[in-house]
Amino acid sequence: MRHASPRPRRLVKAAAAACVLSAPLAPAATAGTPADGSDRHRSGEVITVTTTRVGDTGNPSVGVVPFTDAVYPNCAEAPETSSGCLTVGRVDHPYEIGKLEITVAQWVAFLNTADPDGRDRNDLYEENESGSAWPKYGQVDFSQDARRGRHYAVAQPEWADKPYGFADFLDAARLVNSLVNGRVLAKETHTEGAFTYVTYEVRLSPRTERGMYDLDRPDTTRTEDRGFVVPSQNEWIKAAYYDPSGGGTYSYWKYPTNAGVFGDGDATAPGPTVLNPTTGDVTNASTQPLASYHASGQPAPTWCPSQEPPEVCSSVNPFGLDPVTYADLYQGNLSTTGQARTTSPWGTLDQGGNAVEWTDTITPPPTGQDFGRVWRRLHGGVTNAPAFQMWPSAVGLQPQDNLFYHHTYPWLGIRIGVIGELNPEEH
Repeated sequence: MRHASPRPRRLVKAAAAACVLSAPLAPAATAGTPADGSDRHRSGEVITVTTTRVGDTGNPSVGVVPFTDAVYPNCAEAPETSSGCLTVGRVDHPYEIGKLEITVAQWVAFLNTADPDGRDRNDLYEENESGSAWPKYGQVDFSQDARRGRHYAVAQPEWADKPYGFADFLDAARLVNSLVNGRVLAKETHTEGAFTYVTYEVRLSPRTERGMYDLDRPDTTRTEDRGFVVPSQNEWIKAAYYDPSGGGTYSYWKYPTNAGVFGDGDATAPGPTVLNPTTGDVTNASTQPLASYHASGQPAPTWCPSQEPPEVCSSVNPFGLDPVTYADLYQGNLSTTGQARTTSPWGTLDQGGNAVEWTDTITPPPTGQDFGRVWRRLHGGVTNAPAFQMWPSAVGLQPQDNLFYHHTYPWLGIRIGVIGELNPEEH
């Protein structure tokens, strides 16, 4: 049975589905000694995370004018505009980045570890995330009566391998801290063609407020030089677009799926995925390159769990929107991770389309006034947004704790990174 949130909140009455881009596992030494003296390795769920290694340290950067169809060798070569120019993509250290986005099943494992009593002290769960509140998009159910460590569950089986889509940056940072404070149980490295992947098995920790990020500080940055992280903007962009073989323009692709041609609009964009309407699985993976986004003149990739009647999927929503308005605002849904099959230059999947992803890069607010809020960059496009959101110049930004989007935007995802060398702990 589905239940309400542990701490129900007033629902936002109006929803905006404009793309936000207009806007498992460190050793004990990584996070230091717990300030409260507690055992950092108290029992938690075990998850497996696979990363890809990104090398070619000190790679060249490029200049981008936000949301324009071009890259430049540097900002001195870029045209002067009111949007300015950013230098992006250079990373001076080796690192790893998630092959895939964090899935709903992984997120549920984290919730049950971080909040075993179901009290949600850190606002990790929203009522809108339940399948009963939002049949088409609700990924996670909550039960107050469940036994300890089992209050959260995947809303429908089909959601288990989809990207978690209701994250703000603080959620991402807490997941990273749980990994950093957890225990690396196993590590395996393997190659697939030119790519080197590392698979970590980690027991999560319930300690979420300190680790790689000190959440007592709203503007927290990395506190360690080894461990799991939320990727920075440059780490994210390099993994998605930088081609060490020199392909693309100034060695950068236009899309995380293919080099494309800068200046041609969406003419060389990847094809859009087609999804099984009741499972969200990709049915046209033989069409390459491919990404889950809303291509011009075509329907957005979408689906709804098979257990939900079509009329429920098309009408029931937590905002009281009428079916016509609801269909206009909420058109796309998240596809099964990795099934588009098109890799970036470093072997990641789904960095173009599907869920937009947080970085830990802090940026000035667009108005020049922060009003006490911390803004961070996001990247990756989204399943209901056009091709331009997948360009390297799509340097979106949002407040790290945007409650409105947390309520209304079901396409905000997480991809994990790794800095330094992590190895299983001695037992």
